Amino acid sequence: MYVAVVPNRNSPPAILLRESYREEGRVKNRTLANLSDWPAERIEALRALLRGELGARSALALPEAFSIERSLPHGHVAAVLGSLKRLGLDSLLGKPCVSRELVLAMLVDRVVSAQSKLASARGLSAATQASSLGQMLKLTGQVDEDALYQALDWLLLRQAEVEVALAKRHLSQGALVLYDVSSTYFEGRCCALARLGHSRDGKSDRPQIVFGLLTNVAGCPLAVEVFEGNTGDPKTLARQIAKLRGRFGLERIVLVGDRGLITEARIREDLAPQQLEWISALRAPAIAGLLEQGTLQLSLFDERDLAEISSAEFPGERLIVCKNPLLAKERARKRAELLAATEQALEKIAAATRRDKRRLRGQATIALRVGKVLNHYKMGKHFRLTIEDSGFAYVRDEAAISREAALDGLYVIRTNVNAHGLEAAEVVRAYKSLAQVERAFRSLKSVDLHIRPIFHHKSERVRAHVFLCMLAYYVEWHMRQALAPLLFDEQDKQAAEKARASVVAPAQHSARTAAKVASKQNEQGLPVHSFRTLLQDLATLTRNHIVPKSTEAQPFDMLASPTPLQQRAFELLGLRPAL
Repeated sequence: MYVAVVPNRNSPPAILLRESYREEGRVKNRTLANLSDWPAERIEALRALLRGELGARSALALPEAFSIERSLPHGHVAAVLGSLKRLGLDSLLGKPCVSRELVLAMLVDRVVSAQSKLASARGLSAATQASSLGQMLKLTGQVDEDALYQALDWLLLRQAEVEVALAKRHLSQGALVLYDVSSTYFEGRCCALARLGHSRDGKSDRPQIVFGLLTNVAGCPLAVEVFEGNTGDPKTLARQIAKLRGRFGLERIVLVGDRGLITEARIREDLAPQQLEWISALRAPAIAGLLEQGTLQLSLFDERDLAEISSAEFPGERLIVCKNPLLAKERARKRAELLAATEQALEKIAAATRRDKRRLRGQATIALRVGKVLNHYKMGKHFRLTIEDSGFAYVRDEAAISREAALDGLYVIRTNVNAHGLEAAEVVRAYKSLAQVERAFRSLKSVDLHIRPIFHHKSERVRAHVFLCMLAYYVEWHMRQALAPLLFDEQDKQAAEKARASVVAPAQHSARTAAKVASKQNEQGLPVHSFRTLLQDLATLTRNHIVPKSTEAQPFDMLASPTPLQQRAFELLGLRPAL
């Protein structure tokens, strides 16, 4: 920073406090405050301070001249809001209005702190500001949670329009589209969407909602839809096909979904009538059937880990069989541990039927105890049981164990895309891209955005909340791509792909990313962060409200000087720290 004197023709010169910064390799300047009303001695004291000449007079004069009324965390808000606007998400939501600004505030707040609507309202209010967000969006008046709820209602009315715009940006005819489904638990029982169902969160006693996420092949989110909590995954597929074909206007796409989603029935009833191309995988019983018929032979993998076969049971489909030795080893280890744990628990039951006092008796009672054990470890298919009124015995079914072990490390990708459209390796790579959707679910549900638990009572508010979280992940996804050199994330995906022995082999870091992860520093010597801790570091770049003690001078806002890490983060985002 420096004090500049700017000539003003026939008027006295303007005395300005300015700051130099570098943008795209060019040095630029910005004005921080107008000091024209200050007394000359105070301006000289400020000049001395900026030059580092802290003499006694300067040191005493400056604290007497200024007071910092308030410092607010600012850098993380500036980074997220700037990224949001750089992506044009504010324009997609509509023309400027109070509801739009409140939605933008909730989006930024979801990325930086992921808190309740009540906490967000308090953080935006002038008296209880948690950051500079309210000032940046000019929402420093009284903001309550009712206003945020009304803004959610406003947002939901625009969901279809926004999703169409995102699809136009990130999808084209013939593109790969990833789709997967998750669920999250619900607090309360007043919402019509809340139902008991298969809980992925380990909360089987809580009602839940189910939601499906559409992304492009890179994992960028495009659309989300909420279903009742007892909806089966395959039943959500027809709505997505209608959305892709009708609302998005995509005639040619390749839909990628897991084996529990794109089932035989969905292929026959939903995909085939629409003449859609798709990629999925076979379940274990179908793979075992191929092995028994001799269609799939283990000798195919003596010298390679991928082979393409065909079967009369799957007409018009290509079957790409993959064998991963590391996956085989891990499954064998896990099965051995589960078998041992199951035997240990079953032995306790058997011992209870033989003890001298209070012996466990009754076929139904013993069967109930055994059923709980087998249900817990899922190993019932590997044991032969004998349950009588006065005793219980068990033995491993070695034949069943051997049959399952033969499939260790094997998985079969199925598709109706012809070889001219995608080669075998590309089909496998496309299916493995579903890991990007799983990463989105982790971020949405637990790591960053905390979509759960849900407290809204109205179904439409729940849908709006989920859509808001998806838009927040859209911003985070793009920020992660830009900030990769400062994160533990992979920053050179092409080099990482080349480092893999084959598409079936486990993913490898590129040399640059491996060095970054090992040293915890990037190539410039800056510390490497997770996305969350980088935002926390950016938050220490504060926005300070400075009040001159002279009645003639006006208060002004001023940023703290960014650290090298903060400056680099803004450069990567294509932004500059601004008030």
